[in-house]
Amino acid sequence: MSAVDGRPARPLAAWRVLALDSAAGACSATLLSGNTVLAARHQILDRGHAALLPEQVAECFAASGVASADLDLIAVTVGPGSFTGTRSAVALAQGLASAAGIPAVGVTVGEAISESLPLLSSRTLWVATPSRRGRVFLEIGGQILSVAVTDLPVRSGPVAVAGAASLDIASRLAAQGSDVMLTNALHPIGRHIAAVGLRRAAGDLPPLAAEPLYVDAPEARPQTVVHGA
Repeated sequence: MSAVDGRPARPLAAWRVLALDSAAGACSATLLSGNTVLAARHQILDRGHAALLPEQVAECFAASGVASADLDLIAVTVGPGSFTGTRSAVALAQGLASAAGIPAVGVTVGEAISESLPLLSSRTLWVATPSRRGRVFLEIGGQILSVAVTDLPVRSGPVAVAGAASLDIASRLAAQGSDVMLTNALHPIGRHIAAVGLRRAAGDLPPLAAEPLYVDAPEARPQTVVHGA
């Protein structure tokens, strides 16, 4: 790899990567050098991602002795998931990457969780992330769907279910008589986010920008002005 801003070039396998996630019920920052985790912070929470994530990043820098200027890549989950959580992580990733003059790449929640489940035999992986008002995001074979929990897609063959909404979805599939396996992978883990990000940076995966991935249309809509009312 070529040098960046005068820094010595490092092979991709030795890149220093900051992995960020606040898309799906967790908030985490993980700092890696190659396959080695130098520092990590992970917390499950419903709200407050925007305030917590920068603190986690600062703690990772302090614990590892690595500064933002020493990074080679930032990998960030871009959804599907919480609009607010996703925007918080993406904005932080963009700001840090811009200041350090390094790339930031997007990773979906399903890609990161799939990285943690390499041995599923012939089962199709469904990564289920909570949405709103009785709906769920499903990542299946690279496709992202937003469906009602009462209107799940037709299955073809055995299924493994992961993600923050996996218990609900696995229960519904089992009640319908499906061959379903519930995994223990609930949220993206930093080292798996980083691994996907590195493959994306190497060109082994299609590009995905560090931009929020919105599956559903925003709830807010322009008001209709009725003249003469």
